[in-house]
Amino acid sequence: MKIFTAEQIRSADEFTIKNEPITPTKLMERAAQSCVSWISENCKNHTKFAVFCGNGNNGGDGFAIARMLHLNDYDVDVFVDDLKGSFSDDAMINFERLSDFSGIFIHDFSKIDEYNFEDTIVIDALFGTGLSRNIDGSFKNVIEKLNEKKNIKISIDLPSGLFTDAIVTENAIVFKADYTLSFQFWKKSFLHPETGKFTGKVIILDINLSGEYISNTQTEYFTIDDEIIENIFKPRDEFSHKGSYGKVTIIAGSYGKIGAAVLSTTSAMKTGSGLTFIHAPKCGYEILQTSCPEAMFTEGGSQFINNFEVDENSACGIGPGLGTEEETEKSFLTFLKNYSKPLVLDADALNSISKDKNHLKLIPKKSIITPHPKEFERLFGNTKNSFERVELARKNAKELGIYIVLKDHHTQVVTPEGNVFYNITGNSGLAKGGSGDILTGIITSLLSQHYSEENAAIFGVWLHGKAADFAAERHSKESMLPSDVVDELGNVFNKLNKKFALKL
Repeated sequence: MKIFTAEQIRSADEFTIKNEPITPTKLMERAAQSCVSWISENCKNHTKFAVFCGNGNNGGDGFAIARMLHLNDYDVDVFVDDLKGSFSDDAMINFERLSDFSGIFIHDFSKIDEYNFEDTIVIDALFGTGLSRNIDGSFKNVIEKLNEKKNIKISIDLPSGLFTDAIVTENAIVFKADYTLSFQFWKKSFLHPETGKFTGKVIILDINLSGEYISNTQTEYFTIDDEIIENIFKPRDEFSHKGSYGKVTIIAGSYGKIGAAVLSTTSAMKTGSGLTFIHAPKCGYEILQTSCPEAMFTEGGSQFINNFEVDENSACGIGPGLGTEEETEKSFLTFLKNYSKPLVLDADALNSISKDKNHLKLIPKKSIITPHPKEFERLFGNTKNSFERVELARKNAKELGIYIVLKDHHTQVVTPEGNVFYNITGNSGLAKGGSGDILTGIITSLLSQHYSEENAAIFGVWLHGKAADFAAERHSKESMLPSDVVDELGNVFNKLNKKFALKL
C-alpha cells in the first residue's frame, strides 16, 4: 500500500470528488459510515458514546458519525468548542443535520468536567490530516483531560495533535487513542515509535477514493501488505529438487554464543533452503549437529571464527553471535575485500564494519544489512529521531548501493533507489535476544531460492513478523521465544499456499 503525504491525501479527496463524481458532503458521509460500520461490529458491548468534534472537516466526520450512531440506537453526546462556532462548510452541513435530532445532546467543551463518562466510548474527531501546528487553547485542555480518562478512545483518521507525515515536538499535546480508524491509507506518523505510540491499533477503512489517482500518484513510501507479499511469494514446483532451492551458508557463532548460530540456521532451513551449511567454530560442533542435524557443519576456528569460506554458489549470511575477537574481525574484513556477491550482514559483522567508516565501502553491492537502531547509529551516525534515521538510511542505501533493513517496531526496508517499505506484521514479543538472528536466516534462505535482494528483504521481514504474530497468539508476547517464531514459519507458509490455491 502506498503511503501518501497530507497534501497527496487532500488531492486524492479532490480528485475523487471531481471525477467520480461525488459531492464533498457525500464523501464525508461515506467516510463516516465506514467508521460506524466498524464501531457497530466491534463495540457491541457498549451503547454510549461521547464524540468530540473540531471546526474543520474532521469535526464534520464526527458530526456525521454521531448522527449515524444515534440512528443505530446508540446513546450519543457531542462536544464542540463553541455552540455558535465557525465550522467549515461541509462540517456546518453535518452540524445542522445533527441539530435536527432531539435525542442528541450537544455540549460546550466547558461541560466536560460535569459529564458522566462511565461506560462511555470517547471518539476523537477534533483535528485531521490538515493540522500543521501544535494544539493549544481549549482544544489542548480538552485533550489533556480526555487522556487522563480510562475510557476506550477512538480517533477518526488520526489522533488529534499528530501530523500526517512529520514528527511532533516533545511538548506537543496529542490525543492517546486505543484505536485509530484511518481512511484509505496508513499515515507515515503511524509507523514511527515517537508518534505511533499515540494511535493504538490502526484500522484502515476503505472509503473508495479514486483508484486512478492512487495508481498514478508516485511515492517513495509503502507498507508491506498482503498484495505485495502475494505478488512476491513463489509456491514450490512439484517437480523440483533440493538443488532448485539453492545453498545457504550461515557464518555465525563463537564460544558462549552458539545459540545465535542455531537460531539463524534453523530459520534458514524452515524458510525452505535446499542445502544449508553452518560455518562455525569447533566449540559449537556438537550443539549444532544435535540441534540442526539437517545442516552441514564446516569448521571456521576453535573458540571463534578466524577464517571465512563460502561456496561461490551459496547465499551467505554473516554475523549472529560472531563476536568481535581481533582475529575474527581481521579475517572478516579480508574476506569482504575479496568477495563481490551480495551478502546478508547482521550483528557483529556490522559492529566490525562500524569501527572504520571506510569499511562501509567493502560491503558488496546489493547486499542486505539488518541493523537495529544502535547498530545503525554506529554505522552511519546519530540522528535526532526515527524520521531522520529513515532519511539517513535512504541516503546511505543510495550511496552504497545496498538494502538496509532497519529493525524497529515497524521494520523498514530501504532500497538503493530510495524507496522505503514499512513492515506492519510483528509485535513486541520480538523484543528478545535472538529475534534478529532468525531474520538473518530467513532473508539468506530466500536469497538462495532466487528471490531478488529487494523481494528477499521485503518478504523476509514480513515472514518474520507474521510468524511472530502466530507465536504471540499461541504463547503470548511475554512468553514467546525466538525458537517459537521459527516453529511458526510453517504455519505462515501454509496460509500463503492456501491463498495461492484459492486464486487458481
